[in-house]
Amino acid sequence: MTMTKKVATMRITDELREAEVAIDEALLRQSALLTELVRARMATEERNWVGQAEIMRLIKAQQAVTSSANDLARVHGGLLKIGQEKGLIEDCPEKGPIKGLSEAA
Repeated sequence: MTMTKKVATMRITDELREAEVAIDEALLRQSALLTELVRARMATEERNWVGQAEIMRLIKAQQAVTSSANDLARVHGGLLKIGQEKGLIEDCPEKGPIKGLSEAA
């Protein structure tokens, strides 16, 4: 299976964007869950330590997702550098078509 560099660049860009959005969504969902856990504990007048281990694990999961986001940002930067070195892309594209994508690629 072969593809042009232009097509490969567009596909990688799309997948990278999706991965970045997925990480942000995971953080939002985990934050919402944390909020609901604390709200439920308060609303049911449970003691402060009820569910505390689970809350701590959830916060640890959020830290892991945040660490993944940092690693993905490094991947993003590395891919941008490769694209620039190969003359495939000039700058990090915003949403929409890739700007500066070489037509000859």
